[in-house]
Amino acid sequence: MSELTLTVMRLGFLAVLWLFVIVAVQVIRSDLFGTRVTQRGARREAARPQQAARQQQAAPPPQRGQQGGGRQRRNAPSKLVVTEGTLTGTTVALQGQTVTLGRAHDSTIVLDDDYASSRHARIYPDRDGQWIVEDLGSTNGTYLDRSRLTTPTPIPLGAPIRIGKTVIELRK
Repeated sequence: MSELTLTVMRLGFLAVLWLFVIVAVQVIRSDLFGTRVTQRGARREAARPQQAARQQQAAPPPQRGQQGGGRQRRNAPSKLVVTEGTLTGTTVALQGQTVTLGRAHDSTIVLDDDYASSRHARIYPDRDGQWIVEDLGSTNGTYLDRSRLTTPTPIPLGAPIRIGKTVIELRK
């Protein structure tokens, strides 16, 4: 082999070795310090007054006999409560928006659970005001009242939804 080929091979090997060291240090650093937690609630709270003002201007007032334009029912759930797991006591107000559950940092409820997938499940309202739970192809499954979900399923009030070690319920 020529001297040039040998030098290029040595430099290539050195570059691969340094790349390995850098990746190993990043993995160790992320294990020690974890993921960065951002406060999503503060940004939402600041935007709510503006959104509410726009909605009041755009939406006509409900007619007599209608409840909130027909969207809210009398026995409709108003919150999602974590009853078991590391987030026990956490409450999320249901405002007609989709609630995502999983280990991903951008989920509505971030589950620190080895049995949860990054995008595990979602809970969303249908047109009748009923809430639906859907498993998003998770590895370990989503359970509603001890039965594994295979299709989007309506959630009865107070029925436990289990994702790994976390249990969630819809409440008034």
